Amino acid sequence: MLEQTITVGLGERSYPIFIEDGIMENVGADIAGRNIASRYAVIADDYVASLYGATLMKSLAEAGVTAELLTFPRGEASKNLQVFAELSSKLAQIGMDRTSGLIALGGGVTGDLTGFLAASYMRGIPFVQVPTTLLAQVDSSVGGKTGVDIPEGKNLVGAFYQPKAVYIDTAVLTTLPVEEYLGGIAEVIKYGVIWDFEFYGFLERNLDAILGLQPDIIQEMITICCQTKAEVVAEDERESDLRRILNFGHTIGHAVEAASDFSIIHGHAVAIGMVAALRLAVLSGLCKRKEAGRVATLIHAFGLPTEIPADMDRERIKSYIKTDKKSVAGSVFYVLPTTIGKVVITNEVTEGQIDEILKR
Repeated sequence: MLEQTITVGLGERSYPIFIEDGIMENVGADIAGRNIASRYAVIADDYVASLYGATLMKSLAEAGVTAELLTFPRGEASKNLQVFAELSSKLAQIGMDRTSGLIALGGGVTGDLTGFLAASYMRGIPFVQVPTTLLAQVDSSVGGKTGVDIPEGKNLVGAFYQPKAVYIDTAVLTTLPVEEYLGGIAEVIKYGVIWDFEFYGFLERNLDAILGLQPDIIQEMITICCQTKAEVVAEDERESDLRRILNFGHTIGHAVEAASDFSIIHGHAVAIGMVAALRLAVLSGLCKRKEAGRVATLIHAFGLPTEIPADMDRERIKSYIKTDKKSVAGSVFYVLPTTIGKVVITNEVTEGQIDEILKR
């Protein structure tokens, strides 16, 4: 079995994270040794299936693991109840039962969708994550958030449901489109801003190496992000307190993503949302302009967007903000930095302040 890199400590629901270059070829043997399920359905979008489906299926077959590959159309637009229902029917049609399991092969959309399928099918079957985007590797594959979008907003239907293991193959990042890779960098920067000033400095110092996909730097970067996520999730699995800091940039970011009809990918929307949150922090007197500017400069230096498109409907953005799933009793909460490495969670942002930020 593979050598474990990180453990997400959740008692009897604890699970390992493996981070290694080329690990996908060894996933089958490790899964076989864990006796997680009697058989598996590998869930992937059609694009990822064409890139990595054969490699993973070969790994499973060589280890004697019975598995079938099920695909769905690529993109956030597929993360909905209709595709969820279609995949559920396919699972039933191929005879998946309570002893079966799922393998999520892909990015955040696939992981969220597969996790929700696992949480719901037969009232819960096990699943593992094999994330193939940087965003999924450092964020969405760890922590057990699963779900789908509905017209009223992102991730409004879902469940907290932890995987049995996460297998992160850093080699796949070399085939990732630049736009997708940079989208993942937005989530990486998030960890430095909300939690770890030293890590933030690491990102500034190693910007060129990260953009150049230098293997040792990339592995260190992903490991630090996953360790941070694991620590936060272990302390607050269901986002009742500490885990909410992971939503830095996401309240406005999700609204921008939805208002663009998902033409702006998640990571780019988060980058825009982080800059908006930084401006809110300055406007609220929580953060010095120089500190906020330093973060905005790094986001820009990585080639990420920092501004809401001028032609985007501001009222539509506001309507999505108001239906954000993190709202409580109609009150919207924002994660705002006080300095690099520290944030506060507040619901004291006024509509006038949001209007001021959206005008920019």
